[in-house]
Amino acid sequence: MGLFDWLRRRRPAAIPDALWQRTLAGQPFFTALDADEARRLRALAERFLAEKEFTAAGGLELSDEICVAIAAQGCLPVLELGLGAYGDWVGIVVYADEFVVPREFADDDGVVHRYTDVLSGEAWEGGPLLVSWQDVQMAGGDYNVVIHEFAHKLDMLNGEVDGMPALHSGLSVERWEQVFFAAYDDFCARVDSGEETIIDPYAAETPGEFFAVLSESFFGIPDVVAAEYPALYALLRDYFRQDPLARQQKK
Repeated sequence: MGLFDWLRRRRPAAIPDALWQRTLAGQPFFTALDADEARRLRALAERFLAEKEFTAAGGLELSDEICVAIAAQGCLPVLELGLGAYGDWVGIVVYADEFVVPREFADDDGVVHRYTDVLSGEAWEGGPLLVSWQDVQMAGGDYNVVIHEFAHKLDMLNGEVDGMPALHSGLSVERWEQVFFAAYDDFCARVDSGEETIIDPYAAETPGEFFAVLSESFFGIPDVVAAEYPALYALLRDYFRQDPLARQQKK
């Protein structure tokens, strides 16, 4: 029975062992997990697959490999938070490669301007999440389009994408604002000065993008985040309730 049959059944079913091992292999953010964490991530991914609806676009044919890869990467950030953090949306649209999204805006004179964006991923408020399968397969180091877009979904839980997700009882708004925005301002200054940063300079675009990019870096290059912004690393550690740097150092 394929995953698409499982999705139609709307209840969790086991991901085959061989497929799960292939999904985890070669990715430090997975291989650093201990046995209990890997077991719980698998169970979370199985529930995720039962609850979400995958749709292919751009000539892509969906496969078990695609769905499990996205589920595993997307569930890593909520391993200790639970799937309730993703409970307000259902659809995932997977394109074969980068995709085009039409845009329009009205300027101060009321003139409407239309253009197109070429994207590797996008999260729509109140709607689906879109990703490029080509980019999903490029996950590693500081780049992870799935974690990036899923971080936007976490940010949207309490309203607009502003760099402040809904905070659990272990964190205060005051601490988040003080630590997060101090790091954001510093990073923007570094980028504006022309510094070539290890962390993707796209993080300087907006506070929302800073949160998404730093979420990628937190799981992919935790040593860099901890070295450059130790207070921010501690904040993200307390938010996600995970310590990727400690995992990395155990290996």
